[in-house]
Amino acid sequence: MASSESPRVDMAKLEAEVAGEVSRVGALTAEVVMREYEAAAKEIEALGAELISAAKKWEAMTADVQNTIRDTAEAYRQEGKKIFERIEECALSTDDVRKTCEDVKRRMKDGVQ
Repeated sequence: MASSESPRVDMAKLEAEVAGEVSRVGALTAEVVMREYEAAAKEIEALGAELISAAKKWEAMTADVQNTIRDTAEAYRQEGKKIFERIEECALSTDDVRKTCEDVKRRMKDGVQ
């Protein structure tokens, strides 16, 4: 039987190689993680821009709604004023008719035409 000797391993060299690989893997991992965070940050910024745009549209729509409400309220006020004036005219006309009727009745009663 031949004696088999295990090959000699230079432990210092092996540790240096392993440490170099670990450092390289760590650097690559950190780079990938940083890229993913940057991609997520850009997506957040894009979403923020969309939200700002939507908020501006909402503000414009809100202003339109407020204008519509104000205009509608003013139209109702004007319509109320017209109806008030019509009723007032009718009341005055009715009062004139009543006075005329009373005057005619009084004349008829007194025999004066």
